Amino acid sequence: MKQHYKHEIKNLGKLAVPVLIAQVSQTAITFVDTIMAGHYSKTALSGVAIAVSIWLPTVLFGQGLLTVLTPIIANLNGAAKRDQVANHTRQGVVIALFLSVLIMLILYHSDQIIGLRSSVDHPIDPEMMDVAVKFLRAIMWGVPAFLLFLVYRNQCEGLSNTKPAMVIIFIALLANIPINYVLIYGKLGLPAFGGVGCGITAAIIFWLMFGLIRFYTLTTASQRDIRETPLTKWVDFSVIKNIVVLGMPLALAYFFEMSLFAVIALLIAPLGQVTVAAHQIIFTISSLTFAIPLSLGVASSIRVGFLLGNKKTSLAKQTAYISLAISLMIAVIVALVLVIFRTPIIHIFTDEVDVITICLQLIILLAIYQASDYLQVVASNVLRGYKDTKSIFYITLISYWGVGLPVGYILGLTDLIMQPIGAAGFWIGIILGLAVAAFLLIARMIYIQKQPKEVILNKSSR
Repeated sequence: MKQHYKHEIKNLGKLAVPVLIAQVSQTAITFVDTIMAGHYSKTALSGVAIAVSIWLPTVLFGQGLLTVLTPIIANLNGAAKRDQVANHTRQGVVIALFLSVLIMLILYHSDQIIGLRSSVDHPIDPEMMDVAVKFLRAIMWGVPAFLLFLVYRNQCEGLSNTKPAMVIIFIALLANIPINYVLIYGKLGLPAFGGVGCGITAAIIFWLMFGLIRFYTLTTASQRDIRETPLTKWVDFSVIKNIVVLGMPLALAYFFEMSLFAVIALLIAPLGQVTVAAHQIIFTISSLTFAIPLSLGVASSIRVGFLLGNKKTSLAKQTAYISLAISLMIAVIVALVLVIFRTPIIHIFTDEVDVITICLQLIILLAIYQASDYLQVVASNVLRGYKDTKSIFYITLISYWGVGLPVGYILGLTDLIMQPIGAAGFWIGIILGLAVAAFLLIARMIYIQKQPKEVILNKSSR
């Protein structure tokens, strides 16, 4: 038993570390955007904050729908059915292209979405709104590339090959910095686009990422059998239906989680640029720390899916608990780092005294929710490995929209309990929402694992 624990920790590490580096690099792109926009002007930073609050829920809806390919392919790989992988990937491409059109239409009409929060009594700064809309209309051209990148990344990771995405996203991060600098500040004879430059850069980077991962899948020897699988159908509606049925709850769960932050950003927008800028900085730090449990969660879903494909339900259960234990230990360490080094961390983003003052309060709240955030991410990914995705949708909906947002709104903008405390109230709501999510997801995981072996294997093989 002890030997298995060591072996499984090693397997999780091999899968998680490349995913972690990839996720940190991907988050660091937003991190760089926030820093550069913040040093350009408060208006640029606030405009990017509003834009990101709309961009993330829409694109993560697509990511959530496609991410189910990872456990599906891992299960096929574990069950020695690699001949079915190519068809699943091809149908993922079909879904990605369809989603791209819908998402691009939404982003193009983002001015109407942002305008819903603006009113005569509480208008949104027109300069801030202008930056946000132009950012979204620039980044939308990269949507097809980003979703197609995700399809081939999920194929690689489902085959337990997590390194390609790590290398590619790290290259993207390195390319993002100079391109951002040129477009934001207007170098090499180009005009200074300010915050809008971040959106233009992102679109360019997404196409770079897709080009690199497609080149890898077309040339690597480890996927030669996938490439040489005979083409049966360009469009396979049975496979598409399976992906959508399993992926839609995840897509909605991603959407509900990120749209919570979007709604919060829009609700606090009338409070002014300082509050919005502070919220964006803390959100960016949160996104960076989120990369750790997400990478462990992805590794967990791959391993659980693979073990279930091998009909090893007891080992899949042990892997789930090992992952939860590791995530809790890391969460405590991260929380301590955020508290101890909060001042120098915030100074990385801005020198504005009024923004720093709010950030110093919010970062403590960010530290508090690390444990529940880490546990809920890993638990949801374990359930993804079991292909129990509907429960993730319902739990996310209840936790974030039934608990998190109402509590945040009451504390942040009303005097029903106390004097409104602005952004801090919404972050307290997020803490409560994540705690409820962690409890319910772990409870669901335990319930699934107590089912008869035949029931578990039948569900995971769908």
